[in-house]
Amino acid sequence: MNGNSFLLDTNVVLYLLSGNKTITTILEGAQPYVSFITQLELLGYKGITPKDLQMIRNFLDECIVVDINEEIKKHTISIRQKHQVKLPDSIIAGTAMFLEIPLLTGDKGFSKITSLNIALYQE
Repeated sequence: MNGNSFLLDTNVVLYLLSGNKTITTILEGAQPYVSFITQLELLGYKGITPKDLQMIRNFLDECIVVDINEEIKKHTISIRQKHQVKLPDSIIAGTAMFLEIPLLTGDKGFSKITSLNIALYQE
């Protein structure tokens, strides 16, 4: 992967879509990746409006959506065995590890996964 790529956690995408200027600046010129988990979380939100749905779809069209594969499964299993992390978060972390790019997240819970390269965003 190039040196200017990030795997985006769902919360960061929501900040971005809400107009967060800091996230916009961080991602300027970067290649955004999202896990299929983030894609499902964003599109499956209960009560989503048609306008928001279109905005999310437009954003996802600009990203590389990464589906699960055997290597991501191996990373996910390892994370689940070593840390108390929910399965969706384990898959997202495993995806970042597979891609060998930082996970851009606002969730401090990822910090306990010491083998994960995270870029922690705090408002």
